[in-house]
Amino acid sequence: QVRLMESGGGSVQAGGSLRLSCKVSSSTYRHYCMGWFRQAPGKEREEVAHVDSTRSTAYADSVKGRFTASRDYDENILYLQMNSLKPEDSAMYSCVAGPLCDQLPTMPGHYWGQGTQVNVSS
Repeated sequence: QVRLMESGGGSVQAGGSLRLSCKVSSSTYRHYCMGWFRQAPGKEREEVAHVDSTRSTAYADSVKGRFTASRDYDENILYLQMNSLKPEDSAMYSCVAGPLCDQLPTMPGHYWGQGTQVNVSS
């Protein structure tokens, strides 16, 4: 079964940077859209960014200009470079794959990684 595993989370001060990685265990999702979601306690899960199979990207307004999503298609890795971090960016960040970008929020559990925690202090 294909696995997705996030890494790179941690604690950082406001204004700092982190780079998250999502490693896929095979090339199964080479032609899929992949994205990052985040969820903080008591908050709804929200899409942060996605990258389709042609490198086209989209971002939530809240992170636009600060975050950059990219993919290494040969190594099956999805990245999220997070700069100018704010306390409100604190959340569990999870990656997901789906045939279409619009389907990402509703993909079954096995299409998601386990998540990596990001904590931004003021």
